[in-house]
Amino acid sequence: MNDQPDIQAVKNYLLRLQDNICSGLGGLDGETFTEDSWERKQGGGGRSRVLEEGSVFEKAGVNFSHVHGDRLPGSATAARPELAGRSFEALGVSLVIHPRNPYVPTSHANVRFFMAEKSGEPPVWWFGGGYDLTPYYGFEEDCIHWHGVARDTCRPFGDDVYPRYKKWCDDYFFLKHRNEPRGVGGLFFDDLNQWGFDQSFAFMRAVGDSYLKAYLPIVEKRLDIPYGERERDFQLYRRGRYVEFNLVYDRGTLFGLQSGGRTESILMSLPPLVKWRYDWRPEPGSAEAALYEVFLQPRDWVG
Repeated sequence: MNDQPDIQAVKNYLLRLQDNICSGLGGLDGETFTEDSWERKQGGGGRSRVLEEGSVFEKAGVNFSHVHGDRLPGSATAARPELAGRSFEALGVSLVIHPRNPYVPTSHANVRFFMAEKSGEPPVWWFGGGYDLTPYYGFEEDCIHWHGVARDTCRPFGDDVYPRYKKWCDDYFFLKHRNEPRGVGGLFFDDLNQWGFDQSFAFMRAVGDSYLKAYLPIVEKRLDIPYGERERDFQLYRRGRYVEFNLVYDRGTLFGLQSGGRTESILMSLPPLVKWRYDWRPEPGSAEAALYEVFLQPRDWVG
């Protein structure tokens, strides 16, 4: 079991992953991503890519970042106070896709690597990441496909991996103040180092490489479904939940802001249009009500 982290190998993979995801999404949309390279004053930088006002994707952002600093921010040490005061390196690819058609779900994914160091002590490192799906109008076959890809991705690493990381995803992407899940879940993992570097890195790559397999077939199946003002209105309303989660709970957002990251890139995850209503409730028996009653309920989608 290799415990020696190879940061350059992780960086090379993440840059290729960003290329591959942008190529897949851009190829489906017919538009290209604009690229914006940036540097962080405290150390490091990144490469942000954004597609806006496409025919399929109203806004799609795929970020690569590699930052380092003298002290881990509070969001990274809240669960591990013993790491407070250590220097750090953090690398990752993070993406959020906001489709135009309300029948196409929003999706999010990220894979990342952290290393914390202190003079005279061995480095502490870990991988994290995952992906989740946020539909506005639910389709069981889409949820089964999404979770089927997630299950098959995890299977070579142990039969217990998918159930454990699915539950972690259900628990993490939950809006406590609304008492409801953000979507239908997927995978979420963090602090992964117990398998050693090589196996942990292999799992992170498997998750990153499976994202397009999970998402693109759903987009292709739903992007031409006709919709009107009612569906669009509900999509914008539900996007508000996405904004609330990202600004209140999301660890990546908090880490980026606390570590002095580039605000434009961090908040790239927010949708271009959104609305809130006071105490709105869906009409009983409607497709909008079905989202809450059927799909926003954690369940075993793949048996």
